[in-house]
Amino acid sequence: MDDRKLEVLRAIVEDYVATQEPVGSKAVSQRHALGVSAATVRNDMAYLEEAGYIQQPHTSAGRIPTAKGYRLFVDRLGKIKPLSAAERRAVHRFLAEAIDLDDVVTRTVRLLAQLTHQVAVVQYPSLNRSSVRHLELVSLTPTRLMLVMITDTGRVEQRYVEVPSELTEDDVLDLRRLVNEQLQGKALADAPRIIAGLAGLARVELRATASELARVLLDSVVARTEERVAVAGAANLTRNGNFFAGSLRPILEALEEEVVLMQLLGRADSNALLTVRIGDENEVADFREATVVTAGYGPGSVVGHMGVLGPTRMDYPGTIAAVRAVARYVSEILEQNR
Repeated sequence: MDDRKLEVLRAIVEDYVATQEPVGSKAVSQRHALGVSAATVRNDMAYLEEAGYIQQPHTSAGRIPTAKGYRLFVDRLGKIKPLSAAERRAVHRFLAEAIDLDDVVTRTVRLLAQLTHQVAVVQYPSLNRSSVRHLELVSLTPTRLMLVMITDTGRVEQRYVEVPSELTEDDVLDLRRLVNEQLQGKALADAPRIIAGLAGLARVELRATASELARVLLDSVVARTEERVAVAGAANLTRNGNFFAGSLRPILEALEEEVVLMQLLGRADSNALLTVRIGDENEVADFREATVVTAGYGPGSVVGHMGVLGPTRMDYPGTIAAVRAVARYVSEILEQNR
């Protein structure tokens, strides 16, 4: 395909996204400085249609892009338009005001929905990709402890431990020292092996308590496989509902299932700065009429993913820029708080 046909495709995509109307050859030749006649544009559009990059709606003389056309646009034509300086300052200020990890995630998902006018999804930092920053033990009663684990991504897990015998303040200090000596700075993926040996390292009189503490750590924290996901902007789907061929109901129902959302985000390439999946490229069946733009984030390495979901008729340059910029800012915040 020559450069002129690519420029015609770019013009059709940009005009269709902007006007929400099928695009004709006359409009392309008038709105874009391609240096050719409308007749030449018509010939190029005929080629693009035959190749499957554009199609003609039922009653319109104009053309609209297909999923294949959007894919080519994203891969070869879509120039990422950066956020304006004012937008960057607003994003940074809004996220920097977060008071803890939950607030960071909540603000991030709301911000993505507002910037892109799509449904936004943000995965909380995965425990499987995190390390232990600190473990705290607090005595609530002589036989009850509160265990608090803080990861390097700021995630906080809290559990209660019923112990078999009464503990003194010095006993609690010894246990706190032991668990931090063994686990602080260790990857949670390596933690089960370390935790299994905790009881043997404790003082004889504390081994029963250390064994119960290890059980709670294994069963309630480290062994947790479920992941948390935040969603915002579902109402944006209804505003774009006429750009989905079928019912929105399956998509809305899928958005309520965290397992489905984790599949959606988890299929993003962890080594890629950003991933765009269009139409049938989405392995989740309910999202095969949609586009999903995702990016990984984390302090140095990826600990979670975020993204947006919307119709294939999407402002790709703007959406990609927003997702990429927000992921970068969240990564910086997590890095600063390590």
